[in-house]
Amino acid sequence: MTAARTPAPTVDILIELVDRPHRPLVLVERHYPPLGWAIPGGFVDYGETLAQAARREAQEETGLSVRLVTQFHTYSDPQRDPRQHTIATVFIATATGDPQAGDDAKGVGIFLPWDVPHPLCFDHSQIIHDYLQFRYYGIRPAV
Repeated sequence: MTAARTPAPTVDILIELVDRPHRPLVLVERHYPPLGWAIPGGFVDYGETLAQAARREAQEETGLSVRLVTQFHTYSDPQRDPRQHTIATVFIATATGDPQAGDDAKGVGIFLPWDVPHPLCFDHSQIIHDYLQFRYYGIRPAV
């Protein structure tokens, strides 16, 4: 008998720095493949809620204590992560202070949401595009 294969739950956190003009976003430069810039996030640990995972991952990767504002959207394209099939629940969060790279982050950067580095890892360009549509026009991604 073979074990059932299921997607891995993950979280991504769009962190807005509310103590800076235009509420820039915090991105992390990944230390491990796939390399490049990404929205902070990671895998949900057994026994933790999505919200707990989001707060933990934000703290581990950026050193920031975040306030979760809303659960934004879930992304589940089987090709979104080249390593394996993941399902990401994305949160919008706020924070203040100076982010510091930690955990598996090689670096951390602060970017205006319309001026992030490209290409981003995974489907994070799409997520930020959807976030901009929501932030400026109130349009949530289609299901």
